[in-house]
Amino acid sequence: MAGMPLQLVVGLGNPGPEHAATRHNAGFWFVDELARRHDGWLKPEHRYSADAGRITVAGVALWLLKPTSYMNRSGLSVRAFCDYLQVPSGQVLVVHDELDLPPGVARLKQGGGAGGHNGLKDVISHIGEDFWRLRIGIGHPGHRDDVIDYVLERASAVEERLMREAIELAVAEFPRLLTEGAEQMMNRLHAKPPEQETPG
Repeated sequence: MAGMPLQLVVGLGNPGPEHAATRHNAGFWFVDELARRHDGWLKPEHRYSADAGRITVAGVALWLLKPTSYMNRSGLSVRAFCDYLQVPSGQVLVVHDELDLPPGVARLKQGGGAGGHNGLKDVISHIGEDFWRLRIGIGHPGHRDDVIDYVLERASAVEERLMREAIELAVAEFPRLLTEGAEQMMNRLHAKPPEQETPG
């Protein structure tokens, strides 16, 4: 069974310690955990306005990228790195927070629109829609007027635990993406039902 021909994994987030623990930085969390799990690290690459690193997973060499130009300008960094490496958009995986999924859920898909996500919108404007997305659920505040504050806040302890569990599952299943393909990873991720907290 053929694996996915992936070359670049991009995590979306905002730079700086004031943003590190916020919901909007779930993409950064994933890339950091993937690097840690595979003995890699990222270092500043100022010409790309990003932190970048190299890892090997299941015998496949991959680049990791965390744009440091703030969420709504992520696309320029991704485009510059893709141009340098000559990576087609279909071999890019972008990991991001997702309002339309609850905490504890991660979903894989290819293509589509931005769904109101400013980071995705900017990436699409620079490399098109063909890239893969790993969507990390953060839940929705209930009203669109509350979204900006919501994504830039830290989740509750329960929600953050669920988000990190979803990321850990996705990182654990990531080698399957490279060796067996997207469908197999999707099946594993999508088979995990959202955890329901019992009201106290």
